[in-house]
Amino acid sequence: MDKLPDSIKKIFIDKNQDKSLPDNLFAVCPGCQEIVYRPKLEQNLGVCPLCSYHFRISVDEWINFLADADSFTSLFDEIVSVDPLNFPGYKEKLEELYKKGINEGVKTGYVKLDGIKTLIGIMDADFIMGSMGSVVGERITRLFEYGMNENLPVIIICRSGGARMQEGVVSLFQMAKTSAAAKKFSDTGNLYISILTDPTTGGVSASFAFLGDIIIAEPGALIGFAGQRVIEQTIKQKLPEGFQRAEFLEKKGFIDIVCDRRKLRETLVKILEIHRYRR
Repeated sequence: MDKLPDSIKKIFIDKNQDKSLPDNLFAVCPGCQEIVYRPKLEQNLGVCPLCSYHFRISVDEWINFLADADSFTSLFDEIVSVDPLNFPGYKEKLEELYKKGINEGVKTGYVKLDGIKTLIGIMDADFIMGSMGSVVGERITRLFEYGMNENLPVIIICRSGGARMQEGVVSLFQMAKTSAAAKKFSDTGNLYISILTDPTTGGVSASFAFLGDIIIAEPGALIGFAGQRVIEQTIKQKLPEGFQRAEFLEKKGFIDIVCDRRKLRETLVKILEIHRYRR
């Protein structure tokens, strides 16, 4: 407490005296370990103003900063998960999440980026860590099909822990399904931009996440299939420093651009304009 600026000390003191003040005024940055004032962090799009560490942000925050005001229209919200394997506790978990208003592991729809109509999918880590089950696969597939029919570009913001084990092999089928949809979409000559955020792993990274015509990643994002420890135990070798991080993958040619979130919107608009998408 002694090391904190007087202005922050005052807020802590006020909090102790006034129980109506919110509990989450500050966050500890995992990058620099410094205390960051949350309202300032939110104004900075979830990027630490001290070290540029990229915090994870919600689906609504992604929409608010990427899309033109009031331009987002949801698609495919009516498709919801069921419990195909009668997995213990899965149905109850789904019901609990739906009651909280969290609608599946991916939010799909269309937006306008500086006036350019674009289809978008945003994976939601709050829904079972953005895992890919049958509904995630179906929504992504329909997004590509919609793009083919309407001649629109597709942007998908990936963030996932991988396949959803509660759906077993049904979940694994989605890798082939989404990959086939991405290939058909690509054959029409339309543009697919994949944005990899922290973390992008498992079946998502092994399917549509790495099939983008242009692949963008956020700085420091964890990207890979299996975990580093599992790989090291399998190959009996120590992996290089920064393995499975965005910068390492860019250096090895797996990623086209590592882009700061604060510059992402203007970068996407430029890419769409280069590919002759019109307002």
